[in-house]
Amino acid sequence: MDGIGHLLSGPRARQAFALRMVMEPPWGVRIEDDPALTLVAVARGSVWITGELGDPLALQVGDVAVIRGGPVYTVADHPATRPGITIARGNTCLDPDGALLGQRMALGVRTWGNSHDGSDVLLVGTWEAETEAGRPLLAALPGLIVQRRSTSPLLDVLAAEITRDEPGQEVVVDRLLDLVLVTVLRDWLAREERVTRGLAANDPVVGEALRLMHHHPEHGWTIASLAAEAGVSRAALARRFGELVGEPPMTYLTHWRLALAADLLVASDDAIEVVARQVGYGSGFALSAAFKRVRGVSPQQHRRARLRPAR
Repeated sequence: MDGIGHLLSGPRARQAFALRMVMEPPWGVRIEDDPALTLVAVARGSVWITGELGDPLALQVGDVAVIRGGPVYTVADHPATRPGITIARGNTCLDPDGALLGQRMALGVRTWGNSHDGSDVLLVGTWEAETEAGRPLLAALPGLIVQRRSTSPLLDVLAAEITRDEPGQEVVVDRLLDLVLVTVLRDWLAREERVTRGLAANDPVVGEALRLMHHHPEHGWTIASLAAEAGVSRAALARRFGELVGEPPMTYLTHWRLALAADLLVASDDAIEVVARQVGYGSGFALSAAFKRVRGVSPQQHRRARLRPAR
């Protein structure tokens, strides 16, 4: 897997919030929740996005918007429509008086809205929490990315699957959301001509060093071996890497290895020794020491904290 592939593998939907939203104008929904990412695809009709994301933006059938957590914004049938629904933190749906609306607007399996056959139909997915490996990508994203007139068949498959009630359907919907998201982000990255911090793959020297570290984190890289593979001197690699990425190559490698370890500790029950070897540490003790030094907790503490059920 190349460096961009590793970064795109970061965001993962796990029992993500996903729904088909069916609305008849006039309607407006104010979003105050703060997930890591939200995806909105227009399956029928049209929609406007207004608020802290910038100028009012119209989306038509086939358009997909990816919104990074943070801004407060409104999704509505028209920019002038006042929102009658608020999605508060914790994905709580409220009416203007603060009363819960969730159940009152339920229309079936993963379907919600004010009309069973509304003029506007949206497919919505949210990634509630970011993964450690995904942080560099998320940090580089703007608040809003729009893919116009998507011809991806994945949207049709997602529209068909999101309302099905079959065994294992949550996993199916999660994976489809991941695929739609990755295709949108991949297309956005392909359009970006600038070299972005953490995504400097366009630079021939730094891009090669990043590719090697991402593709083989288990290898015993040194500044000398990375420079030799990139075909430059150690000083040239260190200077160029620092300019584009903002930190020395070996510091970046340490942070990348620990990010991978942090995700592996949560995604599997592998022993610390096994995780250590996968990310380039010679022993569980070496990984634990680095993890504690950089992150302030031990690998075991990290695993217990991330796996503890939410109350």
